[in-house]
Amino acid sequence: MRISRKAEYALRSLCAMARKPAAAVSQIEELADSEHIPVKFLEQILLTMKKAGLLRSRRGVGGGYQLELPPHRITLSDILTAVDGPFQPMACTPAEPGKPMKSACECGIAGGCGCGKVFTELQNMVHQFLSRTTLSDLLARDPANTTLQFDI
Repeated sequence: MRISRKAEYALRSLCAMARKPAAAVSQIEELADSEHIPVKFLEQILLTMKKAGLLRSRRGVGGGYQLELPPHRITLSDILTAVDGPFQPMACTPAEPGKPMKSACECGIAGGCGCGKVFTELQNMVHQFLSRTTLSDLLARDPANTTLQFDI
């Protein structure tokens, strides 16, 4: 299982924004260039993030995007769900994590088969991990933030 390219770009662009001071504004072209993301695709992604309440925009000269919340309050679940919807590994797993399985699926077994039950457990574990992991956690693991190198 892989996250979509769109979700990966959303994560990278929000991490780039989180590395800046809180009041800093990021322009689309600058983010696209630094993160190697096509500009038009990034425009769509940032608009999605704004609609999800994760970014705010400023118009005019010096305008661009800023994080709406501090990095420690933006979870991976917030980002990935905004872009790709909730993690749902099988059609019979619940659309919302933590909810009971659908009463029937294609296998025809009432209450679901072993496969559906196992993947519902996986779905719940993934949701828990993504819900407690924040942009700050990603930045803490970023090698660029943990070591400084100087070449003389």
